[in-house]
Parts: sequence; structure tokens; C-alpha cells
Amino acid sequence: MLTTSLSRVDGYLPIEDHGLIGDGATCALVARDGSIPWMCLPEFDGPPFLAGLLDADRGGAFTLAPRGLRAGGQRYLDESNVLVTELTGPDGVVELTDCLALRSGADLGELVPAGRSELLRVARVVSGAAELEVRLAPRDDVRVTRESGAWRIHWPARPELVLVLWCSHDLEVAPDGSIGGTVQLRAGERLTASLHWSGTTRLLDRADPARLVHQTAQVWRSWAGKLDYEGPQRGLVLRSALALKMLDHVPSGAIMAAATSSLPEEIGGVRNWDYRYTWVRDAAFSTYALRQVGMPGESRAFLAWTLTNVERDGRPHLMYALDGGQPPPEQEDAALSGYRGSAPVRWGNDAAGQTQHDVHGELLDVAWGWVRSGGRVDDHLWTALCDLTEAAIENWTTPDHGIWEVRSPGRPFTYSVALCAVAVERALRIADARGLDHPRDRWRAELDRIRSAVLERAWDPERETFTEQLADDDGGRRGGLDASLLTLPLRGLLPFDDPRMVATVAAVSRHLDAGDGLLYRYLHEESDDGLPGGEGAFLLCSSWLADNLTGQGRLEEAHDVFDSLCARANHLGLLPEEIDPGTGAFLGNFPQAFSHLGLIASGAKLARAEAARGRAR
Repeated sequence: MLTTSLSRVDGYLPIEDHGLIGDGATCALVARDGSIPWMCLPEFDGPPFLAGLLDADRGGAFTLAPRGLRAGGQRYLDESNVLVTELTGPDGVVELTDCLALRSGADLGELVPAGRSELLRVARVVSGAAELEVRLAPRDDVRVTRESGAWRIHWPARPELVLVLWCSHDLEVAPDGSIGGTVQLRAGERLTASLHWSGTTRLLDRADPARLVHQTAQVWRSWAGKLDYEGPQRGLVLRSALALKMLDHVPSGAIMAAATSSLPEEIGGVRNWDYRYTWVRDAAFSTYALRQVGMPGESRAFLAWTLTNVERDGRPHLMYALDGGQPPPEQEDAALSGYRGSAPVRWGNDAAGQTQHDVHGELLDVAWGWVRSGGRVDDHLWTALCDLTEAAIENWTTPDHGIWEVRSPGRPFTYSVALCAVAVERALRIADARGLDHPRDRWRAELDRIRSAVLERAWDPERETFTEQLADDDGGRRGGLDASLLTLPLRGLLPFDDPRMVATVAAVSRHLDAGDGLLYRYLHEESDDGLPGGEGAFLLCSSWLADNLTGQGRLEEAHDVFDSLCARANHLGLLPEEIDPGTGAFLGNFPQAFSHLGLIASGAKLARAEAARGRAR
């Protein structure tokens, strides 16, 4: 473990100085200084109990570190999501082990809760001595009472939630409502703290902390042992899979887009969004990536959960809250100043009300992947899939807000139209594979019509590239370049080595280049998205570039881009949404499912291409 000094900017550690722990219901960020500045309860999209990540002064944190802290380093226990932070103080070294504890024998492949509703923190002095500071300071004003040898926390944001803090050493309640104290420890001595929200005030199970840590690690290792991957950067691919699983709501099959809200895409900018919801697109990509490395179960669970929501509502939505409903209306939180002063902080997401036609193709693609892996399609499921197919056929000509969720008027985005073609094509495949009744001739005619519209109206012969939107009927206004064009061969609209696609890859690489293998999603000066300011380079776009190079047989170049992407991961192998091209600093919500699923999928594609090349030789 590499332990280095800590450096703050504007009072904040860099985003990359954090690790993630989770239990399949919620998650928390653990900073390299031993603090936990982010945790929502009781689930991912619940209110933030700790939000120091978004306001170092008023957001709240759970601190456990030696006074006079000089340096910190972090690592995960092998093939698990149990996090170990090494903290160097003036007189000794403390090893801090953090996890959201899992039940003994829990199976992360089952649709049942796996967690104990417990944050477990175990500090052990490795050498010397430490004056250990322990303090739990929630974001909101709380009332604290002493009950059964522990502290009961009455939290106004969730008055029905029973929160209990237990510590192996004496703590006191400060006038501000925080609970804490300073504990003197010597080499070999330990301190254990447990925050529980199980819904009961009973005396907490005083299970041996070491046993709880061990059983939690074993549950993660059991899931990680299913990974079927022997390609490049295996360690980072495994870590990406584990990160994605921490964003998976195990009891339902929903998959979060990211662990956080409102981390800025530009320091001081306003592009700060709440990503603690399930985007159908992001989750579909996640299940695709996991299927590539031998983990199809998440695909089945996500499809069942989403189609249940579709059936209830009578149509698909582009995103969902964990309860299957819609996220709350977007609100700005004036009480929090934002990460490094990047306001506003937002809860909820108004993009939920947008029109995004690609949702039909995303769901049909998940269904096809499930069928390919042996999934059964009964009459009920087939009716739902047929309805989605017909919706794609009906709506593809209507402008929408696209994959990047612009907040300007809708356009006929190339990606959206292409995914409507994917919806019809996947429906035809499912019908043929399972011998299901369907209007074959009409669907094939509609598929040809939609696909031709993409290949003809999105192609700009003068610039020799596909463009972000379809041309008008008179051939005008095709718009600029958009990195989502790189997905056209990934979705099967045309071959990777089609001359038009080869030219588009070259044009996108040149025009959206952010340096060192990084790409922008689009250029704001040529593609108005209705928002001021800018953003960093979007990591998923680098994965798409690597995939196209692989598909074109340019494996050495693909390796260079893939390795450059992997090199962007932090000390724990975690990736954000975006990178500041000038500094390499993390931007946007973190960890981001898009970035990790892209790394997995690109590694799997490279591995298959290398194996095929080896067989050919």
C-alpha cells in the first residue's frame, strides 16, 4: 500500500482520494484521511446522512483518524469491497478497516437483502501509539439519547429510521449534536465503531468485528469468483466489476448510474446532477458488460424489475427511483455550498421527464442478451417486448433530448434513431430464436426504413463523417460531431470496417480529442445543450474509441487507448465520470457506472480479438 501526504484544495480532498464501500442497498465514500464524507440512508437514493463531500463545513462526516495525521493510503482486501486505510500520525500508524457489513452466507446473486444495515469501522494501531479522534457529525441537526449502552440518533430527515451508534470506547455528545471523543491507543490495541439502521433499538449484536469483516469479504469474494476473464488488465477489470456490483440494488435488480449527487463536471460550474437513480441506458450497458465476463444474473434481474415498472406505468421511462417510481422533481439545496464551491447542489433529476427514444433499444438489447444466455420468453414478457418495439417504430421520427440529455429543445439525434432500429432488430432476433408470433414482414420493413434514415441522413459526404443528428428533409442542419457515433458498429448498425465508420472514427478522434486518449462527448460551441460552462473529457468515450480500433483490427492502437484509460483509475482502481484534461483530476459523479462498464467491455473485446488473432496464426 502506497501511503502519501494529504493535499487539500479549497478545504477538500481531491475526488480521487476516496474509496467506495457498499452492501447492495446503499454505499459510502471513505476518504484517504479516514473520514466518511458521503452516505445516504437507508438506500442509495435516500437523504444524505453524511454530505461533507458537498460542504466541508456543514455537510457532515464520520471521522476516525489519529490527531496530527500526516499521510494516508488505501487498498481493498483481495477481491472484495472491504476497504483498508493506513493512517500515519506523529507517533504511530493506524490501520482502519471499513465495510458495510454483509450477512453470513449472503448470496449477491439472489434478489434478497444482503446487508446487515450496518457500517462497521475497526481501527488498529499497527505501530507506536495514536491519539485517535472519533466523531460522528451528521449533516442535519439530530437529537441523541443514550440507550442500551449505545447512542440512539433521532434524525429529522427520516424520523421513522432507527439509527444507533455503538463504540467500544467511551464517547460524549457535543453541544452541536455530534458524538465523539479522543481515545489513546498503543500498538496492537483496537477501537470498533458501528452505525446501525436495522429498525430496532435492541442491543446490537456484538459479533466479533474480525468475524464480520471476514464474512463480508467472503461474500464479495464468492461473487467475484464468478468472473470469467483472462484478458488485459485483469485486476482493473475485476475491480470495475466489483464497483458496478456496489451500484447494484441487490433486492430489486436496479443499478445506480453513480454513487453520488452534484459532484461538478467543471469546478465552479453548474453542471452538477443527482445520479443516484437507475437510468435504463446506463443499467443496460452495465448488464451487457457483466455478461461479457460471465455474470448474466444482473441482466435477468434488471430486465424483470424494469419491465414490471413498464407494465405498471403503461410505457417505459428513461430513469427510475429505487421504488420503481420516478425520481423527485429537481431541487437546489441552498444549505450546501457544493464540492469546492461548485453550486448548486441538486437532489432529484428533471431529466426524468425528458423524451429519450433510445430506451426502447436499450431494453430490447438487454432482453436479447438474456435470451442468448438461455432466458425463457413467456407470453407475458413477449407482449411487453412487442409493445416496446411498436413504440420505437411509432416514435423514432420525433425529436428527443438524446443520450446526453441536453436541456435545449429536442433534435433528431442519430444515437436515438439508431437505438430505435436496434429495438426492432433485437425483437426480430428474439422472435426467430424462440419461434414467437410477430409481424415479421412489417417489422423488417420498418427496420430497413429506420436504418436507412440513420445511414443516409446522418452521413455528411462533405465532412466524410456521421453527425450527431439526422439532416432535415432538405439535407440541411446535420449538427456537429458527437462521440456517441462511435457506438453505431457496437450496436450492429454497420460493420466496424465500413469505410464510413472508419472515416467517422478518424473524424471524432481528431475533432473531439482532449489529449492522451481522452475524448469530449461533444463541443459546446457547436452543439448547444442549453447550459452555461463546460466539462471535462468523458471516460466512456475512450472505451468506445478502443472498441472501434479493436473492431477494425488495429489492436496495438486499441491497447494504447485501453491502457491509457486504465491508467486514469485512482489508487483503488475506481473511475469518475470525467477527467480534467489539463490536470488529470477527477470530475463528475464518482464512482461512475458508465466508466467502469466501458473498461470491462473494452477489455473483453480486446481479449476476444487477441484470441482470434492467435487462432488465425
